[in-house]
Amino acid sequence: MEFCKRCLYTTAHPLGLVLDDEGVCSGCRVHEEKDSLDWAERWARLESIVAPYRSTDGRNYDCIVPVSGAHDAYYIVHLVKERLGLNPLLVTYNRYFNTPLGIRNLANLRIRLNCDILYQNVNPESVKRIVRSTLRRFGSIYWPILAGQTVFPVQTAVRFRVPLIIWGAHQGLEQVGMFSHLHEVEMTRRYRKDHDLMGYEADDLLSVFDTLTEGDIWQYRYPDDAALDAIGVRGIYLGNYVRWDPKAQHESMIARHDYASAAFARTFDTYDHVDCFNYMDLHDQLKLFKHGYSRVTDHATREIRHGRLTRDQGLALVRQYEQVPPRYVERFCDWLGMQPQSLRFMLDQHRNPAYWHAASPGEWTFRGWSTRQLDTPASPASPSSEAAFAATASRELDGGDRYITIGKGWPC
Repeated sequence: MEFCKRCLYTTAHPLGLVLDDEGVCSGCRVHEEKDSLDWAERWARLESIVAPYRSTDGRNYDCIVPVSGAHDAYYIVHLVKERLGLNPLLVTYNRYFNTPLGIRNLANLRIRLNCDILYQNVNPESVKRIVRSTLRRFGSIYWPILAGQTVFPVQTAVRFRVPLIIWGAHQGLEQVGMFSHLHEVEMTRRYRKDHDLMGYEADDLLSVFDTLTEGDIWQYRYPDDAALDAIGVRGIYLGNYVRWDPKAQHESMIARHDYASAAFARTFDTYDHVDCFNYMDLHDQLKLFKHGYSRVTDHATREIRHGRLTRDQGLALVRQYEQVPPRYVERFCDWLGMQPQSLRFMLDQHRNPAYWHAASPGEWTFRGWSTRQLDTPASPASPSSEAAFAATASRELDGGDRYITIGKGWPC
């Protein structure tokens, strides 16, 4: 395992990462493009790409935009609706781990930006059966969410005959420099399967050794090539044409459109995934178990690249947050119908022996990414005010820590 000299990523990154002769990773090198590209020219390029997709008679939508009650949804819709002047159809997949704050944010988004929206609510009993299977087989409670939120927009594009889907930033580009911005990479079935879905399509879940049936998985199938070609479906990433900076973008949307943020126990970023009880909780702990690092490393690396944290500050924050226990395990167990001790046993089966050693029954020694780097100074300099993240609300609002199964809005 070799570490980048500039950020906190290593050659063990699951998306794939390389170091150059100076010891700087491909992700940092591609990030340098953000300060060298002519973004006015890139925006003009984007306008020329979307121009043919405008509905000439106003009888259909111009594009499909996948959204949620967090992440980059507000900024994406702002660019699409207010800057490009397109008429989007928003689509959202119900992840069932919804926070009251996420329901509030999603309702506020569609109202403030005056957009139509479609919700997909897959049978929750099927979702639970899939979660039980994917948790047992490859340590994921999030597979149906990742599958649903990446396939429902494509299915909707085919169903409504709206060929253009507009996504935010490409994860592989932003994190590990898998592509250059100039490659203008677009969404593909292959990338979704290999990276979003851990190599498993919906049909791969069916097995004689499992209880999943056709009725559980059919809504997660990607449309076939003939259907995609008949409509001309394509998915573009705004991050190729806009200088992507999630912190600055969220703060702009807080001021402009009243996006609400909240604090997390396992990271310093208050803007990311506030719509879900489990993403920055149990799901994040599983990431640490399997890969030796967690979401706070992603957040710190991003802030180091944007120059708001030093490497020492970022590593100190990682060590401060990554081992904090999840807060909502009992709520997840109640939802899934599982005893906490059974869940702990199942989670331990997915601890990667490259990063975890069983010192004794139930006691584990961690040897993940953050433990294999040079020690930080005893008192690293405090982050500047530019690196501060603001929490404007709580994820629970006044709804407690219960999952909001289906929510149309929330009192503001």
